[in-house]
Amino acid sequence: MGTLSGKTAVVTGSTSGIGLAYARAFASAGANVVINGFGTPADIEKERSKIESDFKVKAAYSPADMTKPAEIAGMIELGEKTFGSVDILVNNAGIQFVSPIEDFPIEKWDAIIAINLSSAFHAIRAAVPGMKKRGWGRIINTASAHSLVASPFKSAYVSAKHGIAGLTKTVALEVATHKITCNCISPGYVWTPLVEKQIPDTMKARNMTKEQVINDVLLDAQPTKEFVTVEQVAALALFLCGDDAAQITGANLSIDGGWTAA
Repeated sequence: MGTLSGKTAVVTGSTSGIGLAYARAFASAGANVVINGFGTPADIEKERSKIESDFKVKAAYSPADMTKPAEIAGMIELGEKTFGSVDILVNNAGIQFVSPIEDFPIEKWDAIIAINLSSAFHAIRAAVPGMKKRGWGRIINTASAHSLVASPFKSAYVSAKHGIAGLTKTVALEVATHKITCNCISPGYVWTPLVEKQIPDTMKARNMTKEQVINDVLLDAQPTKEFVTVEQVAALALFLCGDDAAQITGANLSIDGGWTAA
């Protein structure tokens, strides 16, 4: 029996990257999972069925749009109706846009705040009543090193991630006596398909080799000069769901190769 056997985890933005690693980690510990995110139906179905066959648990898919509060509430409801509960909620969906503030498109600001910050509020709001009723819950928000420090040209992203850190603390205090914890994980640069895809464009824009882009641009801020892996982030999330982490709440846990220590 896995440590999370009989529990259900909902993970937003989990059709690839960090989110998919979270979903697979919870499934490996015996939890049923609800995945959510974008992608072609065939790719999503492949990942969903792979979770079921690899870990002998049940996996459902919610196509909820993270800019739509009613669909987010529907995603929590799907988890409760399908599996009987939502015990673990991971708010992981996020997008990025980079621009000087005076040129920053207003619709991009609105979209980043909606998807990276407000969606977490809507999901937590929907999930907490069930967690309180059952007297157990784990809420984990994917923040970022940018929840603690800033970089230029990322005004919306940095604002949203600082907001996630504040939301995490507030929720932790509200649910502290219900055996529910709420924490955020703040990764530095994680090696994901998203990061990999940015490299050729950056090579061209900065006239650099792949190695130069990796070391001088991406890993410039990380003293270890190594990427964080999705498996490392997921392992931390899994630890937070265990009994040993019952007194860790309201915390912002950095996993950033020393970036925010500097």
